[in-house]
Amino acid sequence: MSTPTTQSTTISRPSLLQRLRKSDLWWSFTHSKTAMISAALLAILILTALFAPLIAPQNPYDGAALDMWKAELPPIWEEGGEWPFLLGTDTQGRDMLSAILYGTRISIVIGIASVVLSLVIGMSAGLVSGYFGGFIDNLLMRIGDITLSIPTILVAILVSTVVRQMLPVSLREVGASAVLILAIALSAWVQYARTVRAQAIVETGKDYVSAARLIGVPARRIMARHILPNTLTPIMVAATLNFGMAILTEATLSFLGIGMPPSQPSLGTLIRIGNQFLFSGSWWIVLFPVIQLCLLVVAVNMLGDWLRDALNPKLR
Repeated sequence: MSTPTTQSTTISRPSLLQRLRKSDLWWSFTHSKTAMISAALLAILILTALFAPLIAPQNPYDGAALDMWKAELPPIWEEGGEWPFLLGTDTQGRDMLSAILYGTRISIVIGIASVVLSLVIGMSAGLVSGYFGGFIDNLLMRIGDITLSIPTILVAILVSTVVRQMLPVSLREVGASAVLILAIALSAWVQYARTVRAQAIVETGKDYVSAARLIGVPARRIMARHILPNTLTPIMVAATLNFGMAILTEATLSFLGIGMPPSQPSLGTLIRIGNQFLFSGSWWIVLFPVIQLCLLVVAVNMLGDWLRDALNPKLR
């Protein structure tokens, strides 16, 4: 007498990539020329900056590699241009293509780090403010109001100047990037704080949060597991748009002379160095860094605008 055999079937969950390809966000991305062009442009800029040591014909930070006899060479398609200086050289004989690639990497790193730091500060302040309310809420929001009452660039200038003066002279050049990251983050955290606070107030009043409080779930667990995930969509959009603003703020501070030093130039520093040669005939020293900065900021902002429209159906 034979016994029936049962076969067990296992249902595999789709991977993250498979779920992404089936999502509305992916459909919106593949059907938006603006999103695809801006994402492709941003990917090219980031990859070329990331692999700058492999692409650039010269290390612009190596003083021994600079040749003053090669100073102010025009681009290779102009009369007097020389190989391998495709975009010409600056007043120190530094290859402009190499300086732009390395400068783009510095600008991107400072932009990402400042956005991450401002996210941590803003989301923490917003969660605490919205969850606990009362005196803590009033204190944090008044600090935010004071910050917003001052233009962002002025806050960044103030923080950068104060922190630089507190550092020893020997550390000011080494810690220039850290100072910029802190200055930009402290000028941009309020938007995240207000967004998270508004959602935290809504979620705190719901029954499941009250039930979690009654059974003794710690406040930090409630904020991290239940309230914070509901704020990620608007935070993603704000962070993308603020990334472009952070890059532009860093370039402004460096252009004013309180950002990255000439020994480690960002795009803003290169623009400041080349600005005085704009009408002297050596136009390439300032023009190419300006074009690179514009492409970078425009690509980020276009991608952020698409993301905002895609995640908010009311704006479609």
